[in-house]
Amino acid sequence: MDNNRQIEQETRQPPPSLPPNAQLPINRCNLPAVILGSLTFQEHPIALEIDGIRDFHASLFRTLDAMEQQDERAQHFIDYMTVRFLLEELEEAGLTPGRKRKSRVNANYLRMVRGWSFDSDGREGAILKRWVESRFGLLARHHAGPLLDPSGDAYHRYISEGTRGLYATNALEAQLDLLFTYCQYELTREHGENAHLKLYRGINRMDEHEILETRPCGRNRVLLNNLNSFTSNRERADEFGDYILMAQVPTSKIFFYNKLLPGMLKGEDEYVVIGGAYEVCISSI
Repeated sequence: MDNNRQIEQETRQPPPSLPPNAQLPINRCNLPAVILGSLTFQEHPIALEIDGIRDFHASLFRTLDAMEQQDERAQHFIDYMTVRFLLEELEEAGLTPGRKRKSRVNANYLRMVRGWSFDSDGREGAILKRWVESRFGLLARHHAGPLLDPSGDAYHRYISEGTRGLYATNALEAQLDLLFTYCQYELTREHGENAHLKLYRGINRMDEHEILETRPCGRNRVLLNNLNSFTSNRERADEFGDYILMAQVPTSKIFFYNKLLPGMLKGEDEYVVIGGAYEVCISSI
């Protein structure tokens, strides 16, 4: 009985909020960071929308609505991105004729996703985490090292990589905005609104994530990085660490996943998830 009362009392306690040093006061979506990054949002999610994107590209989604096959919709989205952002017309996109280095203009949404899959602590990872900061107001916690000290080397390296990676690109942030919006469109068609997916993440040390609260029965409330790789396959998660985090992830916080577009990610069943506070179950292999 005593244990039952303790569990009931802990359950009634208000969950810890998103720490002030993990959020920005403004963002570019329909909810502030303190709400979308909260444990309450994990339990009771709603759709996340980046300001103006769905309306600005309304014709794309009207066309997609009429397509029954997911692979047909995916190909149409790729074609739309190619034409809208002049991905095969680099000179029209702003590349100086005769310029030998095309790396900046060639930095498109597909390259960012593939770079993340190869190394989430690389340049592409910094760009994506910086994008999450500006759009959702969730600050990165880790990038090739902890980012808690704004005067530290890791923090300055992260800011430098993200800023240089975005400079003089072909509307790269706008490409990522539309990628997220399309991902949300497909997830809603498949799972309905305000759904959850059970996803797993392998870690080697418990201190890889900030523990906000320890709960009974192996549950913990943790603060995740602002962008994280998960998988829907528990056996796959075993390959990445001795401990497995299992979370009920709102589909509205999934940025992209490997089956969204052909050849998008190399990892099977990989989901890239926007962070914040989550309640997770932690187990060992």
